Amino acid sequence: MKHIIIASTSTLHGSDYLDYILEELKVFFKNVNNVLFIPYARPSGISHDVYTDNVKNAFSKINKDVIGIHTFENPVTAVEKAEAIFIGGGNTFVLLNQLYKNNLIDILKETVIDGTPYLGTSAGSNICGLTIKTTNDMPIVYPPNFNALGLVPFNLNPHYLDPDITSNHMGETRETRIKEFHAYNSPPVVGLREGSWLHVHGNSIILKGNLSARIFEYNKTPYEIESGAELNTLK
Repeated sequence: MKHIIIASTSTLHGSDYLDYILEELKVFFKNVNNVLFIPYARPSGISHDVYTDNVKNAFSKINKDVIGIHTFENPVTAVEKAEAIFIGGGNTFVLLNQLYKNNLIDILKETVIDGTPYLGTSAGSNICGLTIKTTNDMPIVYPPNFNALGLVPFNLNPHYLDPDITSNHMGETRETRIKEFHAYNSPPVVGLREGSWLHVHGNSIILKGNLSARIFEYNKTPYEIESGAELNTLK
């Protein structure tokens, strides 16, 4: 049975890494002592070691140990034996490319579907969808394809931003970009605002946090769902 948290971000403005969701994670990881961290997304190009140390500091607040997958000789075995898995933010293209390079896509999907708790933030959330075509990241590397883990039956847009009517910026909004996606693709897209997350338990997918989420379905007008809403019928 799937047990997943898909969070828009790892850090809210003015708070420390994962602080806004630590109480939720304390419950989510209550039966876990060690978390396998996959640092492949490398925000700002930081090293795997530095990124893992940042995560260790955060998880120490809920008395969990963290070990980076890059320290294992065989990353596939590391995933197979993990008590729990966390993939953080950074560049989604870099992340997906490394997962393919290390032959982790299939085993990661199988392991999570079989019940190993999985936490994703930002890029680590993008890969929970059907593809990464709705990420906000620049394609600085080219993965073998854009297909992701498909742990939920839709795509994600973490860090979703509403149009700012006071801004002089004339570029495309997130909503415009997602409409462009739907000109060529039909899967729904969930726009997750900062501080929001999806809690997946088995076939249940519930929006959590204080904010609503924006839902984009093919050939439909975008609409809002409130925190606590169930998304398991969104396909």
